[in-house]
Amino acid sequence: MPTIIQEHLSEEPVECLRSISGADRYDEVWEGVRIVTPMPNHEHQVLVGRLTRILDEIVSDRNLGCVVPGVYISDRIENWQSNYRIPDVAVFLHTTESMNYDTFWFGGPDFAIEVTSPEEDAHDKLAFYGKVGTRELLVVERRPWRLELFRLQADTLSPVGETTIGQVRSWGSSFRWLTRRPVPKLSFGCPPSGDPG
Repeated sequence: MPTIIQEHLSEEPVECLRSISGADRYDEVWEGVRIVTPMPNHEHQVLVGRLTRILDEIVSDRNLGCVVPGVYISDRIENWQSNYRIPDVAVFLHTTESMNYDTFWFGGPDFAIEVTSPEEDAHDKLAFYGKVGTRELLVVERRPWRLELFRLQADTLSPVGETTIGQVRSWGSSFRWLTRRPVPKLSFGCPPSGDPG
């Protein structure tokens, strides 16, 4: 239902309410501008969960680093809340140059995944991810399905390759741990509600 508020409201009460309710969990801040995003839909969440699980088995189980689903990435230590992004999945190897400040990471992940949602263009984040030193970024487009891999060259994430359902192309990550192991087929189905199976 559309809502019209006919009085001037400052952003502080709205941000406070979003914070208290947890509705700001997926918000990002781009150079002081809050980007309000809705909660990801079911397919998005299942995909992120499966990709996290696969990478966790490859990276964490081999003690190569850690895999985090959704983490604050900033380009500054002081006042980090004024500029951060939240990749859907982030991999930090033990050799990473990024620093973990518990609440956020200063510097980019070694490998990140952005799963797109409607009204979002992950390409808008490429400059930021390049600036913070993200070594590789996989963009998963869902409408229509397309995978794009970007690799850091100087301070820029440059395209390595892309593939779609109709045009499968061979390209791979620079990380050996990711290219050596076959990725299992992903399924997005869940049993209907009420189905005990």
